[in-house]
Amino acid sequence: MKVVIQRVSQAYVMIDGAVHNQINQGFVVLLGIGQTDDEQDINYLAQKILGLRVFSDHEGKMNDSLDDVNGEILLISQFTLFASTKKGNRPSYIDAAPPGMAIPLYEKFIEVIQTSIGSRLKTGIFGADMKVSLINDGPVTIQIDSKNKA
Repeated sequence: MKVVIQRVSQAYVMIDGAVHNQINQGFVVLLGIGQTDDEQDINYLAQKILGLRVFSDHEGKMNDSLDDVNGEILLISQFTLFASTKKGNRPSYIDAAPPGMAIPLYEKFIEVIQTSIGSRLKTGIFGADMKVSLINDGPVTIQIDSKNKA
């Protein structure tokens, strides 16, 4: 699994021309699910995301976590994180999990995050044509690949 995490002051996702979900301070998490991913990848990434200390503390240092600032998460499925551009100009998505495999892992990811932060988790809709708008705070953008733990 791959994630791109953006620290935001606000964000929303639109589907069919209407705001589907929105958050204030927190993270927009773009989640890509690959063919070899499983629940271990979910647990690893959830722990990393929830533990990231990238919010400013009372001294202005990036030292606080999502919980410390009562932050929210807007989770967006993003199979294009598995784009391969090795050959030609048209990306290949052969390493992305097909929907039949990805949807249950996406739903499990939601469940794991909700266990920790409850209603502070908002989502898009898997497979929908989504328009995501955000104000990247900092900017702070972090990538994590569950297969690169070392």
